[in-house]
Amino acid sequence: MTSVPSRSTSTSARLLPPDTGSLARGVPRCTPGTLFALARRGGIQVDPAARFDVLFGRNEPEVHVPVGEDDPRVSRRHGVLRCDGRRWTIRNIGVVPIRLPGSQLLLSGHEQPLPVSYTPVFIRTEPGREHLLELRVASATSDGMWARHDDATGRPATWALSARERLVLVALGQRYLRHEAHPQPQSWNQVAEELAELQPDQRWTPKIAEHTVREVRSRLAGTVAGLTRDEVGEPVGNALNHNLLAELLVTTTLVPPDLSLLDPSSETR
Repeated sequence: MTSVPSRSTSTSARLLPPDTGSLARGVPRCTPGTLFALARRGGIQVDPAARFDVLFGRNEPEVHVPVGEDDPRVSRRHGVLRCDGRRWTIRNIGVVPIRLPGSQLLLSGHEQPLPVSYTPVFIRTEPGREHLLELRVASATSDGMWARHDDATGRPATWALSARERLVLVALGQRYLRHEAHPQPQSWNQVAEELAELQPDQRWTPKIAEHTVREVRSRLAGTVAGLTRDEVGEPVGNALNHNLLAELLVTTTLVPPDLSLLDPSSETR
């Protein structure tokens, strides 16, 4: 069991660089049960037989995966990922709750098993401020973004979006990207207000945001079902945008790290 991080790589654990790409899009071919943990500054890959405790939190010298380094409300050591040789668990050893998919809260001192799949978790320290940690436990068939070019992968094709379209869609579908329980699209007023704060020189309005998303729906409508009024029927409500966002998430066109576009300090916005 490792309690102090090591920056050296080994056959059982290796560091992941910050430009790894979202774990939602796949992981390399590896031993079933391998854990991948990734945050903004990079992450780690650990074999299940390593008996290696993965620590995450604010204090980079004390953890394997730094999360919320500039946020004093994130604990120095906020959580630990541990494998008993059979399954991985996540334990909150910090103060602030950790939010799991479905808006489930993992309170301080509590532990939860991780599924053999992709699991984004969030540390929310105050309204409008939260920190993402992507987790993935590899299945027996895991292969993907780092597989050889001639390997069959099963990764869905992503849809092309302009930077402007991506920003509007992230604002519209942020509840989906946060894996909240029963998510719904933001209203056009909410989208426009948030974008106007991020880009005050762009003169965002609800109509401009709506038109931007309508263009994406129109472009995909010939291939993706449920994006036109004729298909959905009346009353339409949020169905068209819900179906669009579901398609963009399933194909990993939008992934949780895209939420950084809504961060005023983000360099990728």
